[in-house]
Amino acid sequence: MWSPPAEHPLRRLFAGLTEHTFVGSLGIADPPLLDYVSTLLARFVHVNEIYRLRNLQGQPLEQIADMVMEAEGLPPEGRTRREFYRHIGDFALFWTGVYPEMLARLRSSLCKDYFVNYCEQGKRSYYIAGTCSVDTPTRDESQVLLRLSEQFELVAYGLRQVRQEWESLPPLAGPTLIR
Repeated sequence: MWSPPAEHPLRRLFAGLTEHTFVGSLGIADPPLLDYVSTLLARFVHVNEIYRLRNLQGQPLEQIADMVMEAEGLPPEGRTRREFYRHIGDFALFWTGVYPEMLARLRSSLCKDYFVNYCEQGKRSYYIAGTCSVDTPTRDESQVLLRLSEQFELVAYGLRQVRQEWESLPPLAGPTLIR
């Protein structure tokens, strides 16, 4: 899983917008949760990260239904199953919160996801990822995943607000390179 370093300008931008929105507007002062959400936004800037899960043939999984089928085929214990379900939760949260207008296309009648409720599947996936037997280093993240499961709709709403914030930012003056 790719993640930009903490000092990366894009990560700092998302961290500031997330903290401002969640703490200032929603009253959610949960640093681990806010860090997770802002890192998710920075990671999902790259389309390869959004569609990073692959099937056994190496093809990207683009629908939640396919992701769940692959995850269900994995052993119940272990890191891989946890990572699959965490990603499914992230995928559902990203589209539900940041780009809800895309859900109609993602869930068109021509797709398996037509029958998938992104909120319910996101909550379920975060719950499964948070309760997978894990080692001590990931225990803190498991607690965040369980909170995401419980507060999925509120966090999705907060992400819509974060998007409104970044869309209202003034354009940068002159050419800028982000490294």
